[in-house]
Amino acid sequence: MATTLSKADERPAAPSPNWTRWLDLSDRSLAVLLLAPAAILLALIIVYPVCRLIYTSFFSLSLTSGLPAEFVGLENYQLMFEDPVFWETTWNTVLITLITVPGALLMGLGLALMANLPFAMQWPVRLSLLIPWALPLSFAGLIFAWFFHSEYGVVNDVLNRFGFEGIIWFNSPNWAFAAICLTIIWKTSSFMALIILAGLQTIPRSLYEAADVDGAGRLRQFFEITLPLLKPSIVVALIFRTITALQTFDIPYMMTGGGPGTSTATLAMYIHQNTVSFLDLGYGSALAVMMFVLSMCVTAVYLRMIRTKE
Repeated sequence: MATTLSKADERPAAPSPNWTRWLDLSDRSLAVLLLAPAAILLALIIVYPVCRLIYTSFFSLSLTSGLPAEFVGLENYQLMFEDPVFWETTWNTVLITLITVPGALLMGLGLALMANLPFAMQWPVRLSLLIPWALPLSFAGLIFAWFFHSEYGVVNDVLNRFGFEGIIWFNSPNWAFAAICLTIIWKTSSFMALIILAGLQTIPRSLYEAADVDGAGRLRQFFEITLPLLKPSIVVALIFRTITALQTFDIPYMMTGGGPGTSTATLAMYIHQNTVSFLDLGYGSALAVMMFVLSMCVTAVYLRMIRTKE
């Protein structure tokens, strides 16, 4: 039996409601929509505080004076460049970075290579990498302050057992600085090792098998296969470690408090002293801006290195 279409059936379909158009998004629009919450969150917790910090650095704002904030322009920065303590703490920070970052990289590379060996029981070695990394920085500073204590410290006890005279570590600027650097290298090498270990596990075993067939030794395999393929992981580890080294605070604060004098004080410690102890928020903000600029410059150099290699 034939069916006939009514006039209502012959009418064109009604247009879809406006809200359904939002379901048909281009890839770019969808990406913007999904990234918008993260961008707003980053603006609230990063962009706004940095902008507020820069804004405060142009004011004379001391909570101990009882006076209202006064716009002084670049006066805080002028005082900073004329401040000998600023230059000393900045030099200490740069020196700690130059010593501890390569030291932690070399030790971390060795630990990662050891953890990547085909042991029957690998988990104890890899678990030992997590212990220094998981230890709080202030706690590590307290532990090594006891290790390097001149009277009952472990280090002097070992030196005495081998016939050497003990060292008064924290009365000498050079020895105190050395103790701080050794502590930082021990604490941060595990972080470098974990990142490098992740990079080692991405290298295909077939490359080493082919090198064995060609008669390449272990040393040649390391320099021609392992090290070139580890460069991205090493650069990432260096970026994170360098930035945190420029912000070093906990370990020297707990070990020496910046002493003797200000010989082991870092820029972060000087910022803490001005903002928390002296309540000089204007000058402390100017110091913090300089630390931020220094960190961004170092990051830009590393990123340029990555782009150049690509």
